Amino acid sequence: MRAAVYPGAGQPLRIEEQAVPVPLHDEVVIKVCRCGVCGTDLHATEAHSEMPAEPGSVLGHEYAGEVVETGRDIAHLKLGDRIAVMPLRGCGRCADCAAGRIARCLNKAKQFGGYAQFARVQELTAVRLPADLSLQDGALVEPLAVSLHGAAMAGITPGCRVTVLGAGPIGAGAAFWARHLGAGHVTVVERLPPRQRIAQAMGADRVLAPEAVDPDESASDVVFEAVGRPGLLGAAMAHARMGATVVSLGFCMAADPITPAMACRKELTFKFPTGWSRRDFEVAADVLAKGTVEPRAMLTDVVGMDELPQAFEALRRPADQCKVVVDPWG
Repeated sequence: MRAAVYPGAGQPLRIEEQAVPVPLHDEVVIKVCRCGVCGTDLHATEAHSEMPAEPGSVLGHEYAGEVVETGRDIAHLKLGDRIAVMPLRGCGRCADCAAGRIARCLNKAKQFGGYAQFARVQELTAVRLPADLSLQDGALVEPLAVSLHGAAMAGITPGCRVTVLGAGPIGAGAAFWARHLGAGHVTVVERLPPRQRIAQAMGADRVLAPEAVDPDESASDVVFEAVGRPGLLGAAMAHARMGATVVSLGFCMAADPITPAMACRKELTFKFPTGWSRRDFEVAADVLAKGTVEPRAMLTDVVGMDELPQAFEALRRPADQCKVVVDPWG
């Protein structure tokens, strides 16, 4: 099979021929049909990343595909099933694994490999897709589940005001779920015009460039930080009204100092979501399957395997793209 291998920091992904993986007893092998490119992949491959990717590994964790082989202990999946993947392997024994909260498992391990034509997937982490949902939509389930998990933790109530900093896939998803959960007004702060348009399509009432925002005028009950760069938590605090909740969705991998007195003055609550749950995946897939079209606005390009290394490097710079998806067979 063909796979995009990460050689090491400072080097572009390399397309290689590898053996098709063989499933362990509790795994299936899927034919990967689509895999999204995530900002965390980009950060993990930077020279001084706090959470570096392992050289020689195959990245890609927003993927969906079709089951083509099953391990000996597979109980629920069968050949031909179409699944989205929770990209962490759980121990399968703890209470969190039993409840579908794999991201909380103390013995979890990465289950990446979506930048390839085939991948091994633990049955515990496979979420069967609705019959009428395309596999391209299936690759949007993971980022939508991340945004949903954060939105659920934020405690959004009908009529509340929400501000989202950043309109990448996670920020655009946060705007979508905020509207879906009943927010009365959603403001998105985003500099790039193409992403501004995507945020509007995803449900934002107002989209502004950072320099056009008056934090006092836009003070909100819930503020999502969805950029993941130092300084953004402080910016989120400035947009928060008294008693607000600030949700860190950007997954910043560097130190981000804040001023505690500012948080104390407003009596802010901070939430730091980790990943998603099986239920988040199921809800995201169900919403897409019911014909909700707004999340598809984040999909801006589909590239083949040969195009992936160049497209991956291009995303390190400010760009018009939002969600780039890989077709390993294209």
